[in-house]
This record gives sequence, C-alpha cells and structure tokens, in this order.
Amino acid sequence: MTNKKIKYNPISPEVLEIAEEHHHTSEAVLEVLKELQDRHGVLSRETITDTARALDLPANRAFGMATFYSMLSLEERRNILRVCDGPVCWLKKAGVADWKEKAAPGWTVERTSCLGLCDHAPAVLVNDEQAGPVTTDEAQKVCEGWRGVPTEYSQVRKGETRVMTALIGKIDPDSIEDALANGVYDGLKSALQKTPQQVYEEVEASGLQGRGGAGFPVGRKWKFVASEKRTPRYIVCNADESEPLIFKDRVLIDTNPHQLLEGITIGGYACGASDAWIYIRGEYEYQARRLERAIEQVEAKNLLGKNILGTSFSFNIHVHRGAGAYICGEETALLESLEGKRGEPRLRPPYPPTYGFRGQPTAVNNVESFCAVPHIVKNGAEWWRNLTDDPTPGTKVYMILGQVNKPGLFEAPFGLTLRQVIEEFGGGMIPGSTFNFALCGGAAGTIVPPALMDSHIDYSSGPLKGVTRDIKAMEKRWTQVISMGAGAFLICDQNVSPVAFLRELLHFFAAESCGKCTPCRVGTWHSLEILDRMAEGKGVKGDTEELKMLAALMQDSSFCGLGQSVAIPMKSALAHFGAEFAKAETAEALPVLR
Repeated sequence: MTNKKIKYNPISPEVLEIAEEHHHTSEAVLEVLKELQDRHGVLSRETITDTARALDLPANRAFGMATFYSMLSLEERRNILRVCDGPVCWLKKAGVADWKEKAAPGWTVERTSCLGLCDHAPAVLVNDEQAGPVTTDEAQKVCEGWRGVPTEYSQVRKGETRVMTALIGKIDPDSIEDALANGVYDGLKSALQKTPQQVYEEVEASGLQGRGGAGFPVGRKWKFVASEKRTPRYIVCNADESEPLIFKDRVLIDTNPHQLLEGITIGGYACGASDAWIYIRGEYEYQARRLERAIEQVEAKNLLGKNILGTSFSFNIHVHRGAGAYICGEETALLESLEGKRGEPRLRPPYPPTYGFRGQPTAVNNVESFCAVPHIVKNGAEWWRNLTDDPTPGTKVYMILGQVNKPGLFEAPFGLTLRQVIEEFGGGMIPGSTFNFALCGGAAGTIVPPALMDSHIDYSSGPLKGVTRDIKAMEKRWTQVISMGAGAFLICDQNVSPVAFLRELLHFFAAESCGKCTPCRVGTWHSLEILDRMAEGKGVKGDTEELKMLAALMQDSSFCGLGQSVAIPMKSALAHFGAEFAKAETAEALPVLR
C-alpha cells in the first residue's frame, strides 16, 4: 500500500487577505465568513473550506458555523429584506407574504426573528440597514431607500427619573467632546482615584442588579472575578439583544455610546481585566459602527489603551458582531460564539467568573448594567439607593409596547405595578381598547391577566427565584407573579387571542432553539404544532393537558435557560386563560386573531 500525499488547491488570496486582517485567529471565523458573504452574497463550499484552512480549523467546524447562524447562507442572496415576525410586529399585522408580493424586483424577502426594533414596528432589515415603522404599502419606497421615522426619546415623560437616559437629545452621540462636556468619563476618573477593591465594593454596596433579566448583583460578580488569581481576566458586554420586546440596549448605544464604554472600562479596572469584548448582534450593524467610532475617539483621548490617564491601568475594548442567533444572549453560548464556535450553551458549573472567555475569569454583564456603573461610582452607593423607596435600589429602563397611547421607552425607579406602567407611563389604553393581558419581562416572561394589574413588579418576585420542591407552591409562584425580566411590557387588548399570541411566542422559540438538547428542540416545535391547530379552530381534546406536560418537561429537562424559560409564558397563559384554551380545544369557537 502506497502513501499518497493529498494535494490541495491554493487558498484563495481574498480569504487569506481577510484572515490576515484578523491575525489568522480561529476566534474570527464568524467575522471572516460574514465579510466574505457580504462581498459575494453567498458562502460557497470552497470559500468555507478555504476559511477553515486559513484559520487552521477543521472544515466541519467552519461548515457548522455557516449553517448555524441565520444571517449566513449557502444560497446566493442579494438585496435582502428580512421581515420581522416577532410578536410586536405580528400585532402590527406585518406579514412576509405581503412583502414578497410588493417588494421591488430583484429583492429577496425572508422572515426573521425579532430585530430589536420593537419600538419601530413593523420593522425590516434592508441588507444591514434598520427600517421601521414601515408597512407593505411602502415596500417600493423601502427598496429605494426609505427607512421610516423612528421613535424619538428626548422628551421626558411625567414621572421619569432619568439617569442612564439623562443625556438623550442633549448630546451628539458621535461627539466625544459633547460627552466630556456633559460629565461622561467623570465616573472613570473617579474610579482611577480608588483601588479596584474600593470600586467593586462601591458597586456591590449600591445593590445594582444585572439588567439583562436575571438580576444577579453586579458588584458581587466583579468581586468573584477580581478574587481569581489567574490572569488574564476579561470583561464581556452582552449586547446580543435578541429577545422580543427588548430594545433598551440599542437605544442606550444609539444615544450615548460613551456611557457604555465608560462603564465597561470601570468594570475592567475593578476586575483587573486587560481586555473587553462587546458582543453585539449582527442585526445591530449601525450600532456596532457607532461603538467602533466611539472607541477610536476614546483611545485618542487616552481614556482607553495603554496607561489610561497616566495610570498603570491599560485596557482595550473590542467590538465583535454576531450573525443572527437568539441563543447567543445566553452568556455561555455567547462565550462559545466569541471563541469562534457555534453558539451553544455550556454546562455550568463552572461559571464565567471562574472559567469564561478562553477559559479565563470573565465578567459578563448586560449593556444597561454597565451604563448604570459610572453614575454609581461618581455619585456613590447611597445616592443610588436613595433614588427610590423600593427595596430594589436605583432606576430601570422600561419598555412599553402594544395597545397603549404612548408606547416606547422610559426610565423610572423600581416598585411599579402593571397598572402604573400602563396608565402613568403608557398614557392608558388606546381608544376602544380594554386591557386583556400583558406579556411582562420579555418573550420568556409571564402573561398577566387583569386580576394581577396591581401586583408588584421586581426581580425578587420572579418565577425563577429561589428553589423549592413543593410542587403546589411552585405552581402558585409561576402563576401569581409579574416577572421583571428585562423590563418590557407588551399590552394586548380584547381583540388579541391568548391562544394565537402564545402560538407566536412558540414560533419564536422553536425557530431560535439551538437544537442542542431534545426537550427544547422537540418540545418547542411540538408545542407550536398544537397551538397552530388550536389557533385555527382545529384543536382536539387533550391539547391543553399536553401543552402543560410539555411546559413541565421543558422546564425540568432543558439544558439551558432558553428551553427552561419557555414554560413561563406557557404556564401563565394556560393558568389564567384556561377557558380560551378549552374553547380552542373543542373547536367550539374560533379564537379572535389580530
């Protein structure tokens, strides 16, 4: 038997050029593939194989990346209109079929999960450009360059306490001179006069809880990272804002990117970190470029980089783009993606503060969490606590959407009820509408009926807080609370069927399941199949019980929080609107659909 050398064709010079720009690191595989697709409109087998060779990766890993992320494609597509079919756009009667009919010739129209443009609904992504609100009647204009008139937040609503949103409309977000003149980076200057321990202890004393939805204390997480002996340590900012209803991080970046960079840098100082990565969803290309411009400006002012402001502290911030995957909002899946792998969650423990990016101690925090930090460091923990009488200190950036007179974004202290959110900040229900239910927290939040409108909204009352083996107590917690989550509220009136609405949520979860574990991969799709026929008036006896069983199965057995959290809206909807589901099950009456 003779040994024959396998002969490979030379790697494409174009691929080598792009790989060289990324220093031939395997972590850059997603960015290299995305750039190649942007140039050619497709990822060919040869291109993917060459990318793997240029980055010294197994070819199957590169193919795995190309087929995992929704913004990558092995089929040629140019001039792409990605039409959002998230629950907010669904309420606005957005539809892919209508866009396909009315778009200009030469355009590819496809559905996409929530674009993070819920305050611009109905929304579409025109190649990499965000557009909304835009309707199908404006499809030709959109293809010619029309992008809609976005919501503007410079006007303060009655009852607001603005901290993180205080400079909206008052500064040019692309001007560091404006930022400096209005006190941005004063928090960093204050932090550098203290020891790292004093900084994370100040943040811990403030009681700041993570604003991504879990509510874990920020200062405590930083303390864990700082106490690790191994170096280097890293900071990761989770800007993969992919959950329906959530758009606050996009607004914070759009209106004051320097506030975010300042908070990340303070976090780096407190944790003894050398570098930070902002992992931003691929649909936020506009915001990614804004951050990159801001980083260049900050480096020129010696507020980033080597020996910041003449101190021994050196720190760098990098922007890393995703390519369409809701699961990458889960912190361990985000880290996998950041390392150039498919965005699938890791087994925990170990947790990121001990074993995170590149296996090193890593603090992963949300955009809003970092934006709160400079104000706490500058003004003190006591000041932050005194902003509210509620046990949860500080302010929160909330989002309200749906059938209210004043949808959008506002900042207020904790301690609100759903009734206050609707009537005081949302301007009440629109004329002719009666409150039916609200989805609170985000897509993975609770569906709340009128009877709970005066319930307190906070992290501590959330359905995932605490551990209990008492099944009856657990069921009560699932159905009698309003979860804070990320602070979003979608208000639905009498014209919206809870059955059809839950179907839309399951459509999102099924489409975005990473497929790693069977309970989530199969459970979401099977739940969607049941809800599809129930919403169409074709339900059969036993559907409701099967949905309850599937919710319990996903909650107990899914590998990560995505599958586990699907049970939250399912259980709350089934508990509070049992009569609606019973009607759909027996096909006695068709549910009312928007």
